[in-house]
Amino acid sequence: MISYRHHVVSLVAVFLALAVGVALGGGPLGELGRDDAPTSASARVDQQQARRTVDFGEQFAAAAAPTLYADRLHDHPVAILTLPGARRAVVSALSAQVEQAGGTVTGTFQAERSLVAASEKSLVDTLGSQLMTQLGHGTVPADSSTYDRIGRLVGLALSGSQVSDDQADSLRQSLAGADLVTSPDTASRAPLVLVVLGRDGVDPAILSGLFSGIDAVASGVVVAGLTDSGAAGDLRALRAEPVADHVATVDGAESAVGQVTTVLALARSLKVPGGSFGASGSDGAVPLG
Repeated sequence: MISYRHHVVSLVAVFLALAVGVALGGGPLGELGRDDAPTSASARVDQQQARRTVDFGEQFAAAAAPTLYADRLHDHPVAILTLPGARRAVVSALSAQVEQAGGTVTGTFQAERSLVAASEKSLVDTLGSQLMTQLGHGTVPADSSTYDRIGRLVGLALSGSQVSDDQADSLRQSLAGADLVTSPDTASRAPLVLVVLGRDGVDPAILSGLFSGIDAVASGVVVAGLTDSGAAGDLRALRAEPVADHVATVDGAESAVGQVTTVLALARSLKVPGGSFGASGSDGAVPLG
């Protein structure tokens, strides 16, 4: 017999799926702004209805969020890593949603362009080798590739418990000194890492290596992307990489629906790695399990 809880969860999934589909271009709003879109009175009514549907989806997500979260991030700190071009408003909104779920954002770390620029691979490789040697044997596998290695080092600075506080501070200073990752003045390490993609496209091989490295030392990693510009392409490419089996991905992070979905994915990552969610997610619109 289907329980009341499962019935409610199913209804919520349907509502959010519909809201995501419309809000992100899967419904009538997909026609807005096109030169060949009809301009009749009937079309304008359809467009107004579409806007109301989008507003409903956003309001529904915001109102339902606390119930869906059920305080599942209580006592679970989260570190945020932003890639070049990430929108500040999106990062702030995601931080607020983490707090609504009972979590704490320990700090927002900023990946600089040098970290993900193919032209700076030599710098990344050299610094990664130096830092690996300084940490000592076994902390980072000697046979790690350039971006997997730097990803592990970034992960240790943000999240990993495999190094001491002094070592983590030293890593942060070295990464900042090389203009690879800027750290907040004070931030404790967090087991969960939320990565917010930027608007500039990045080589998927670089992202795959970087996120694989972070995932190797963190308890859970979720990557959130936008539905426009470079971030959308980055997310699509990332989902085709093997790392997607271990790192969760969510699209539509600029919307309230996408932000709630991102935090639900964070909560899920405490027990289940990976997953592809959002309007284009292969595992469904929202991780409600």
